[in-house]
Amino acid sequence: MVKDYETLPLVTCNLSQLNQVFLNLLINACQAFKAHEIGTITLQTRYNEKNCSVSITVTDNGCGIPAENLTKIFDPFFTTKPVGVGTGLGLSISYGIIQKHGGSLSVESTVGKGTSFCISLPITTSITEFN
Repeated sequence: MVKDYETLPLVTCNLSQLNQVFLNLLINACQAFKAHEIGTITLQTRYNEKNCSVSITVTDNGCGIPAENLTKIFDPFFTTKPVGVGTGLGLSISYGIIQKHGGSLSVESTVGKGTSFCISLPITTSITEFN
């Protein structure tokens, strides 16, 4: 695990919901490695003064996601995992949570090289309820 943190301004959020997003992204990153393979997961935070936002990026150097799946990974129940390993809801739920926070969740991936998920959240938001 590599931690590359910048000092960030405060963000209005529902902490338990964001914890769920981080958990989903970290579980997926761990599952991107083959059994007994040692990989690297990098967590990075950045402040974007121009956009008045913060970004949190979770990057792994695992198997990567095929291009034909990238457009579907945020769809409910889409999964490439074997039956019983996942429900296909983690990324869909995470995407919805980030949208409710006025932010965005994007992905970049190369098969055989890894995947990077980037969360962008506004520093201030007019959203008053996150339930």
